[in-house]
Amino acid sequence: MKNLKSISYLVVLISLFSFVAAAFAIVKNQGQRQYEFKSIFGESVPIYGKGLYQHDSIAMATQAIAQDYVTLFLGIPLLIFALILTKRGLVKGRLLLTGILGYFLYTYASYSFLSMYNPMFLVYVMIMSASFFAFTITMMSMDIPSLPRVFKESLPVKFISGFLFVVSFVFGLMWLGKVVPSLINHTAPEGLEHYTTLIIQALDLGFVVPVGVLAATLLMKRKPFGYLLAAIITFKDTTLLTALTAMVILQVLTGIHINPVIIALIIIINIIFILTMILIMKNVKEVTGTDHDNSKIQSY
Repeated sequence: MKNLKSISYLVVLISLFSFVAAAFAIVKNQGQRQYEFKSIFGESVPIYGKGLYQHDSIAMATQAIAQDYVTLFLGIPLLIFALILTKRGLVKGRLLLTGILGYFLYTYASYSFLSMYNPMFLVYVMIMSASFFAFTITMMSMDIPSLPRVFKESLPVKFISGFLFVVSFVFGLMWLGKVVPSLINHTAPEGLEHYTTLIIQALDLGFVVPVGVLAATLLMKRKPFGYLLAAIITFKDTTLLTALTAMVILQVLTGIHINPVIIALIIIINIIFILTMILIMKNVKEVTGTDHDNSKIQSY
């Protein structure tokens, strides 16, 4: 694989710095100094008041803590595991690595732009930057034209494409339902709290939803790039939805009210993403020899 040494260095950097950021947030999550803050929109916002996220709202801080646990105990191990598989020359390792790097890029882009300023700011920026370059280099190192031959004929293309269409539609509709009414009524969107804008909605509507639709469309047509995008968005969203599941559970335990329908929907989508990830991994055939020798393919 091209640029493997550079990717390895970046993965080690991401693993170390994300371990520091997540562990620091969890260890420092002590004390009890919650207070109310009035936003510029006149909303009374309950502030977490302790640890690394002391200036964030209770809702946002509990989500960040939950995501830190997922990053520490799932994200980092998966990233290292994917690198090991990649170093062994396995295609499924490259696909998994690219998807998990997408998770780290998304996560620490949101931390860099959304979280209230804290001592980990430069660490977030370094992880975001390293994840972006590692993700880009790994994508560029793929032999995309050969990808259709790497997957077995039994790959459930219609199911995966249909699921990605549905998920993209659901999240797109959900976020538009949050934004559009506030634009019509000239009011602050619900849940903005004391933050300046909707970062997660911007990332999802600007990148995640379009990529999901594009991946589904290209995969349905069995285009080479569709196989790559579908695998990446599936692996990335599997990790991210696991984090989102942890977020809603911790919020409920903290006393924050969340619509039970939303909780059930997130858990169901998370489970289906896990099953889809397993399906993709099981239907990968490994190419033996060099990256350019596509004539020798064996089942893995």
